Amino acid sequence: PPGDTAGCTFCHTSPEERCSTCHQRHQFNPAVARKSEQCKTCHWGKDHRDWEAYDISIHGTVYQVNKWDPTQFDMSKKLADADYVGPTCQYCHMRGGHHSVQRLSTVYTSMGMSNADRGAPLWKEKRDTWVSVCDDCHSPRFARENLQAMDEACKDAGLKYTETFKVAENLMLDGMGEPMPKDLAPDWSGQHIWSLKIGAYHEGDKYGGKKGESGEFRMSNCSDIERVCFESVGYWMTYIFKGMAHGSWNDATYCDGSFGMDRWLVKAKAASEQARRFTALEKKAGINWVPSEFWRKGDYLDQLSGMKIVKEFPGKTIFDLCPEPGWLDTH
Repeated sequence: PPGDTAGCTFCHTSPEERCSTCHQRHQFNPAVARKSEQCKTCHWGKDHRDWEAYDISIHGTVYQVNKWDPTQFDMSKKLADADYVGPTCQYCHMRGGHHSVQRLSTVYTSMGMSNADRGAPLWKEKRDTWVSVCDDCHSPRFARENLQAMDEACKDAGLKYTETFKVAENLMLDGMGEPMPKDLAPDWSGQHIWSLKIGAYHEGDKYGGKKGESGEFRMSNCSDIERVCFESVGYWMTYIFKGMAHGSWNDATYCDGSFGMDRWLVKAKAASEQARRFTALEKKAGINWVPSEFWRKGDYLDQLSGMKIVKEFPGKTIFDLCPEPGWLDTH
């Protein structure tokens, strides 16, 4: 709903439209824009935990301890001339003053939430560039070893991600999801597609939608086990990725990273077992459970695009209403 996403809009439009987001309107001082805290306005929180990962890393600690000393962090110098005792966010991601932040990033797909082969030839240039930044202070071997450690941590997270999703998928395919997609209000596209049918990963009518159509990663109006899966990959998996990328190993493990994924996998398995026991008991007792009506309605669901499409364009989806590719981006 618009009220929920008002905060999203401030961050997702500001840096794209105006320089003052980072340089500050009333000062417009480059020295201000070179400080790590400037990034904290947007780059923190559960699903993009950049600031926290940096702040409690060894690099972040060096910065916090020494940032008041101009002999250690001279922010008056251009980034191309910077000789800091430790890296700031800008030093690594905007090396030399380059304003394309993702140019020096190891995010290949979906904020680190995809089971991508991170060592594939496709990413070689990006990985070499990443190592070249670390070379300013460390040896190439050290940089590549840390990159490999991140790759291994992401791979382990992917195994947990896959198992967690499989538990939820099997429950849904066996007709025991509470509620099932057909019992819910339509998703943003006006369809009843299982929320974890992401991209073309799941095919067939049993998931709802046509071949290649994607579900919506729902945070509400979905079963509890689907929400658990969303949090496992959307929160804890990104903690692992961001933590390892920034040298914040506590984030990748104890601080709800790897340990969080372990805990949520147990929750998914427990929820599945409970649903299966309840189903067996209901069958034995002759109970025909019907989902409550509030799953279809709710106090705010009529504000979402899916409800609007169903009411105003019966039998259509948002994709049927797009006259050309890219139309959704501007409407």
